[in-house]
Order: sequence, then structure tokens, then C-alpha cells
Amino acid sequence: MKNILKQIKFIPVVLLLLVSCEDLDLVPENKFTDPTYWTSVEKAQTLLNTAYSQMQNSSRFFYNEGLSDNAYNGRGDNEGAASIAAGIYDPSLGRLKNEWFDRYAGIKTCHLILENIDRVPNADPAVITRMKAEARFLRAFQHFQLTTWFGDIPLLKKDPSLQEAQTLTRTSHAEVVEFILDELDAVMPLLPKNTQLTSSERGRITMGAAAALKARVLLYESRWEDVIETTEDFMAMTYGQYSLFPSYEGVFQAANEYNSEDILSLQYVPIDRMWGEFFDMAPISAGARLNALAPTQELVDSYVMLNGKRINESGSGYNENSPYSNRDPRLTATVVYDQYNWKEADGSSRVINIKPGTGGPDEYVQGSSATPTGYYTRKYYDSQHLTSLQSGLNLMLFRYADILLMYAEAKNEIGQMNSTVWDQTIKALRLRAGFTDAAALSFNSALGQTALQEIIRNERRTEFGMEGLRIFDIRRWKIAEDVLNGYAHGAKFGSSSVDNGYLRVNLRTFDPDKHYLWPVPRDERLINTNLSQNPNW
Repeated sequence: MKNILKQIKFIPVVLLLLVSCEDLDLVPENKFTDPTYWTSVEKAQTLLNTAYSQMQNSSRFFYNEGLSDNAYNGRGDNEGAASIAAGIYDPSLGRLKNEWFDRYAGIKTCHLILENIDRVPNADPAVITRMKAEARFLRAFQHFQLTTWFGDIPLLKKDPSLQEAQTLTRTSHAEVVEFILDELDAVMPLLPKNTQLTSSERGRITMGAAAALKARVLLYESRWEDVIETTEDFMAMTYGQYSLFPSYEGVFQAANEYNSEDILSLQYVPIDRMWGEFFDMAPISAGARLNALAPTQELVDSYVMLNGKRINESGSGYNENSPYSNRDPRLTATVVYDQYNWKEADGSSRVINIKPGTGGPDEYVQGSSATPTGYYTRKYYDSQHLTSLQSGLNLMLFRYADILLMYAEAKNEIGQMNSTVWDQTIKALRLRAGFTDAAALSFNSALGQTALQEIIRNERRTEFGMEGLRIFDIRRWKIAEDVLNGYAHGAKFGSSSVDNGYLRVNLRTFDPDKHYLWPVPRDERLINTNLSQNPNW
């Protein structure tokens, strides 16, 4: 059955919300503030569906990976990925303005709901309470995204007037975070658990989604004890029933939508609402037109060997002449490399030839439409795609694996990583991925906190590769200046005299004195001179 949220289309509601508006100089009076609009729950749900659709878009979901050391946006400047990764942007960059604009538009939609929904006559109070809780979650989510990128932001607890919007100042990051956490604590008991959803309600915000967002907010603030408390409750099934899906590859396949690991996803459905980024990410021979987002060698190198060792560790068994053998199986589920065995839904398969000289549409040729790094993306490829690789596959914003890794990271940060925690988290994830070697699965009590930190951080990278989370991790760990300065590389298809033959594909620059926060968009400060600017911008 089609999910009610999936039935939304890009209806004129969004346009009406934004007409003649400049972000915070909010919407002119229109049908959504008129009492005659609020005549039924169905009409209120239409506007709530719009708020859901404003959470995130597929382009940012994927191209956020290009902001990090995991991928390279080699054609165009999709979502500002090329400019931001190279450190050559300023407050006029379109991505900054759009991020600010879109998220405040989402906040406004939530305010329209919260300030008008009680007008609906003869509505079930329980239904209205739940819809309000969903709107408050979405408002908290939008504020979280804004403060993560920009730091201090205008905190909006209600819909400001036009005059108020033009004089707003920035609220401290700490105060915004506390507002978000307070909101999540308030709405959690008002939301159903995932086990209470009917099939037509799948994809709606649940108690588990609110707990997962709370855990992520706490994680980004390094509030380790609070992270542990929230994730332990999550793992104890306080917020619903979740578990790792048995197949890592299967987590991202259309046949397994709404699997046991999915906490909250962006909702899509064929025909009505779709995404098409794989048209510029998949191998050309799989139906793509060109490559605009390619995994880097740095991402590929992060996948450990089957014995659990990094490729540069003594005794790893890594062979540079057969670099993809005996590696973490999540590599094959995520990245397409030379001689990759590409499988289709009908059971057929073929070899993807990428190495120069092998011929075919996927071959690496400098300056061509093929991959600039020697790699393509597999994760989230929809074998049930329509024309031009259009997909109705949901994109997961929160999944249970993240809960486990948040728990592992927090326990290690306070010096409490032990075999029990390891088995609940790292071992469980590696078993699901397909590891069998005891050396990769067993807790090494001789390792210190720093070595375990490196393992856990790398586990996050390989578990969530090409899912858009890496940029947030390297920013909160304050290692962006280490991994985003210098060249991003591709496969070993170049001259041996330069970086041992690994392609230099993009020179990156990250200034820790300014790049950890995005600048407030130029146009916003022209409209409202009360908005201060971030340091060194």
C-alpha cells in the first residue's frame, strides 16, 4: 500500500509558501493563515506532508559526500560540493543561500501548522496532538541542520512578523541546541513507536526517530554520558523495535524498504516522487549519462582487510596489485572498482572495465564523461529504476547501525570500551557485513583508547560510506584540516612518478580558522544588518 507521505507531489503549497518571500521575511497572508483553509484534518495533513518534503533533498543527501574526503564532484558544482571541498567559496555561494532559505522555509511551514491546526473542527484530539508533535520534530530537525552548518542562527519558536523578521539577531549555538533537545524530549512521548504504525503510516515520524535525532545532536556536542543514556535506551527497545538487517547490501535495496534498521527515511515512490542522482553516479554501462560524483581512493583505502587490519598495517596481507581482494565486504556493496562484478535484478552480471586500455564506456579517460577517480558508486543503486535511472527508493536519514556506533564512540570516549560493548557494536556490524576472521571480530584488550578511537571512527566511515555523514564527522572530530588539505586521489591509473601512480583529482584547502562554520549568506546580511558574520569571513 502506498504510504500517505509518499503520495505527496511537488504541489503548489511549497510555491505559495515562498512567493514574494526572502527567507525570514515570512509569507504574506494567504490561504494557509485563513481560517477557511483549516476545515479538515486532510488539509492539515497536506501541509504537514509539505513539511516532511522540506527535510532534505536527494541531491544534498548524495552530494554532501562530495564535501568530504569520501567523494569528488568532478562536473559542475552540485550543491556547492566542488567549491566547498576545494575551500574556494565565499558568502555568496548558492549552496549557502539555499541551505538557509530552504530550512527556514521548512520552519515556516511547521509554524503555519502549529499556529493554525487547532482551528480544524471536530478533529480527534489525539490526531491533532500527534501532528503537532511531528511538526515540532521537523522544526527541531531544521534548526539542527542550520546550527550544525552555521553555528549561531536566528532561533524561531514562533512565526515572526515581517518587521520582526527583518530585525532578528543570531541566537547562540548552545541555546539553539538546548531548544532542540527540549523539543525532542517533549514530543517523544506524544509519538508512536514504529511497532504501532499501520502499513499506510510507514515513513511517519516515530518516537524512535525523535530519540535518534536526540542521540545525534548529543553526539555532535560530545555529550558522551547523555549519548550513552539515549542509545542504551534505544538498544533496550525503549523507543521501538529495531535491529540490524541481516544483509548489509540488502539494507539499501528497494525490496527491503522499511526494514528493521530503518528509523527514518526520505520518502519516495515511483512516478509520484522520485530522485535521479544515479544518472550521474552509476557506471555508464549501467545507464548513466556521465559521472559527476565519484568515490575517492581515500574512501577505498579506509576499508580494512578481512583480518581487520588496515591496508598499511604489518601483516594485513594487502596486495597493491590486487587491491580489492580480501577487503571489508562493505567496499563491494558501496564502490564500483575495476573488474567489478556488476549484478542486475534479473540475476545477470557483467564485468565493469575501468582501467585505462580496457575499453568500453566505463574506462577511465582523463577529461571524459566517465569517472574522474576510477570509481563509481553502487550503494543505493536501484535495480528497479525507471528511465534515466529514476528511482523511488527511500533514502535513510537514520538507521540502527548509527545508534550502535554512537554508543561505541561514546563509551570509548569516557574510557569504557570493553568486550561487551565491542560485541554489541563493532562485532555485530562486522558479522553482518560478512567478516568471519576472529582477528577482525574479537576485542583486543591491549589496544588503548586512542587506537580504539581510530578503529571506531574508521568503522563509521566504512559503514556509512556514500551516505552523506562523513562531512559532519570530520567537522565534529576537528580533523577536517588533516583530511581536506592536499590532493584527493583516484585509482592507481597515473604516472608512478606522482603520488605512486594514484591519480591526483582535486586539490583541497581547509582553513580551520574559518571553514568549520559556513558564513552567513551574503544576501541575508544585506536584508537584515542585525545578522553578524562568522569569524574570518
